[in-house]
Amino acid sequence: MRLPGVLGLGVLLAWVPPAPADTFSAMLSVRQALGAEGRLLALLGAHLRAESDRLSRLARFYNKVQALHQEPAASVDNPLLAFGLIKRLHSDWRNVVYSEAASENTRVVRRPPGAVPLPAELQAGFEELRQELPGPEDLEGAAQALMRLQDVYALSVKGLAKGVFEPAGAHSPLYRPGQPVALSADDCFHVGKVAYDTGDYYHSIAWLEEAVDLFRLSYGSWNTEDRASLEDALDHLAFSYFMAGNVSRALSLSREFLLYDPSNRRVARNVAQYEKLLEERASAEPGPPRRPDGTRLRTRDAYEELCRSPAHSRLHRSPPPPGLRCAYETNGSPYLLLRPAKRETVRLRPYVALYHDFISDAEAETIKALAGPRLQRSVVASGEKQQKAEYRISKSAWLKDTADPAVAAVERRIAAVTGLDVRVPYAEYLQVVNYGLGGHYEPHFDHATSRKSPLYRMKSGNRIATVMIYGHGDERGLTLRRLFQLSSVEAGGSTAFIYANLSVPVVKNGALFWWNLRRNGEGDGDTLHAACPVLAGDKWVANKWIHEHGQEFRRPCGPRPED
Repeated sequence: MRLPGVLGLGVLLAWVPPAPADTFSAMLSVRQALGAEGRLLALLGAHLRAESDRLSRLARFYNKVQALHQEPAASVDNPLLAFGLIKRLHSDWRNVVYSEAASENTRVVRRPPGAVPLPAELQAGFEELRQELPGPEDLEGAAQALMRLQDVYALSVKGLAKGVFEPAGAHSPLYRPGQPVALSADDCFHVGKVAYDTGDYYHSIAWLEEAVDLFRLSYGSWNTEDRASLEDALDHLAFSYFMAGNVSRALSLSREFLLYDPSNRRVARNVAQYEKLLEERASAEPGPPRRPDGTRLRTRDAYEELCRSPAHSRLHRSPPPPGLRCAYETNGSPYLLLRPAKRETVRLRPYVALYHDFISDAEAETIKALAGPRLQRSVVASGEKQQKAEYRISKSAWLKDTADPAVAAVERRIAAVTGLDVRVPYAEYLQVVNYGLGGHYEPHFDHATSRKSPLYRMKSGNRIATVMIYGHGDERGLTLRRLFQLSSVEAGGSTAFIYANLSVPVVKNGALFWWNLRRNGEGDGDTLHAACPVLAGDKWVANKWIHEHGQEFRRPCGPRPED
């Protein structure tokens, strides 16, 4: 429950009646003046106590955020901290800067001529930065990311609220942050509210239940940065249960709401309606709500199982399956004679190979630095158009080989290991991708499955092959970022081949290669693949898509459909 705005001392002084004239002329009047000052002193004491409470709340917020900027282990690679940062910049800071108490005291406290009151300075600075701050869609996207991680990695909301990333039934967490950070009741409410607003009551119930539990524990206290309250959480949770068909639970929560706000007529009417529904209901109430089905993801269970599978090295399998081996490869290219490629054959059908140490740290940093200013939200093909989609969360940029010698060197290396012509128009420019909070790309094909696809605008045929290069995260940047962390994807982010039952973890500076088309030119259905959500870390990849035309004598057609 919010506290009323603190009355400024100027308003308190207005309560004191004017002193009688000629106070000095009689000691009785002087004694009466002493009593007036005593009342003023009491008012000032009340004002100081209120100011002390207000400043202590501001100091608590300041110290909490300041600690995050000073603790190297508290990296924004942790999705809970990344969500917290977006939420603070979108709403928490605004609530602090424009709190009722701060605004009230700005109006009533007199200051020397020309002096700017501190809250006004804070508000002016906030307004200057407003264009740089996350918007409502960012907070919504961050909340959706936490729900995506919850689903794909089978994480419990209660565990996430405590900063624990352990799947149900597991014996160890998928990710163990250096400094666990818990979510607040207001944090959980915001995630649940995003689900609530989209009619996703499966997720809204889980997150709002946690918000209610946390609000109950802290009832009676109030944080300046919070917007929600126990009453808000009870109200939204009750309606979520009602929409899910659990009327008795909705009734119980609504009755609890009325204990805190008995004059709320709307909720009182809801209670009457719920009681009537329960009297009329003959059948048992439904069980817990089911997780909503993806409208386009028919392979969800297999995809999520592959994403949850632990990352491990395939170099130490004993004995290795037939045909799967590691080798130094020159591929008949003079370019690779002095520095052969380190190839690990991961799967024969579909053919998937992992090249270790494919690029250097310096090349990776150069490519990321070139791509950074050009990054824009990634799009997907939809019929003849390209558009943003919730099943692909990342930003991407395109680099020509003339952008920098490092890009040209990587292009030559791709040509050497694949034996293909990677010049435009026989291949696309290098696409650099940086995945966001919970960033992912649900199962898809790289090759076009329709002749109307925008891929055919290059007039060089379909995508015959993919080379996907893994970079490493930036070890500079914010003081929040973990120092000397080269391989920054700490959990999640694997590349999952759904029908091939294969999951390849992120390998620092490695490159993954596979054929998208069979030798007869048909698409290989076994190459359906996905980028699993990044659970913790900063994932960069560079994609090189090579087309059919120009490869006729480099990868000749074959008579057998299975080739």
